[in-house]
Amino acid sequence: LRRQRLYHEPARVGLPRVEGIVGIGGQVHHIGAGIDLHQPAAEVEPAGRSQLDIQYGEGDPVRLRVFDGLLRPDKARDRGTRHDLLQYGKTVGENIKGKSIKGPEIRPIDDPFSETGGIAVLWGNIAPEGAVVKRSAVAPEMLKHEGRARVFDSEDDAIQAIYDGKIVDGDVVVIRYEGPKGGPGMREMLNPTSALAGMKLDKTVALITDGRFSGASRGASIGHVSPEAASDGPIGLIKEGDTIAIDIPAGKLDVLVSDEELAARRANLVKPEPKIKTGWLARYAKMVTSASQGAVMKD
Repeated sequence: LRRQRLYHEPARVGLPRVEGIVGIGGQVHHIGAGIDLHQPAAEVEPAGRSQLDIQYGEGDPVRLRVFDGLLRPDKARDRGTRHDLLQYGKTVGENIKGKSIKGPEIRPIDDPFSETGGIAVLWGNIAPEGAVVKRSAVAPEMLKHEGRARVFDSEDDAIQAIYDGKIVDGDVVVIRYEGPKGGPGMREMLNPTSALAGMKLDKTVALITDGRFSGASRGASIGHVSPEAASDGPIGLIKEGDTIAIDIPAGKLDVLVSDEELAARRANLVKPEPKIKTGWLARYAKMVTSASQGAVMKD
């Protein structure tokens, strides 16, 4: 489906977290490699063209029918276990038997809505460890974009500027110090994207953040930038008025500033004071890792 369970934006943190915990890496690189193997079989709101109730066409059985041929429908029965039984107490094969895809909202896997996957991983001098955008929710004219950076060190300041009319067509809103360490906690950046949509700017303005997004985001909303600003990531070196280049098909995200200039900015960087200095959250902020490593806590 359009919002892939294994390849939607929160997986950018969730999968590396699991990998890090079990000691098999904890990096996001392989996610990008697998995305285009999962083309969207449905287009639904908020970014799609149709509404699709979660129980449309008898719910999960019909959605699973889309993947018929890729599933092992009777695995649970063959193994004599209940591990693969669904909520109806039956195997996958028993659940999808006799079901069919109905209506234009869901397509078979050999006729997807797009030849590319639902999200894209971007790399560049803003995000050496990667960033994520829900490509399927980006207007075609924003897949490649260069614009003026409008820089904010908190979500609240950015939202206020959007509602005050200070953000205009072509701008690239940069919201930083909202990652796992800077937040602390990496809260969802749904409010600024909703504000851009409300101001009719979601098809003309991009947003970049070290905070996170969920499946409800739309527009050129690029999140999970790693390393985050609070961990000395390059997103913290962007200045108001810099030109930012976004090329989603090519997987690139850069600020058009020389390496020498970025090095000079780093040498003179003064980071804002931590938002929370005492208690458990302060301890969390000191121990949490980058989003690219799953935002796990380490000693």
